[in-house]
Amino acid sequence: MVEITLNTRQKAEMVDITVKVREAVRECGLRDGVCVIFVPHTTAGIVINENADPDVKRDILDHLARLVPSGGGYSHMEGNAPAHIKSSIVGASCSVIVHGGELVLGTWQGIFFCEFDGPRRRKVYLQMVPSPGS
Repeated sequence: MVEITLNTRQKAEMVDITVKVREAVRECGLRDGVCVIFVPHTTAGIVINENADPDVKRDILDHLARLVPSGGGYSHMEGNAPAHIKSSIVGASCSVIVHGGELVLGTWQGIFFCEFDGPRRRKVYLQMVPSPGS
């Protein structure tokens, strides 16, 4: 298992971690298999989406803010109920195929850590799963 540590800077943001995941796959020597990416936080998530146009990240965060507004009259007393809901919508993990030592992502795809209750110090765990026989 590999641990990546991040320091987020905003209440809500999407941090591109593609390079860090790619480096971890190379350092582990995984040639063929799957890299499982897991976020162990209930107010954050992980997503694969476009990394070419920064407006995509802004659109995702803006839409989530409209979908789950901060003043929604939630029962959770800590004041971060919207972050928990957004995390549940986005999800806490994703998997990326690794072939020939490289992540198999589309031309415009990137891997993003999604912060919904920042700024904070966060962790992302990677588990390399080799293909049978490799």
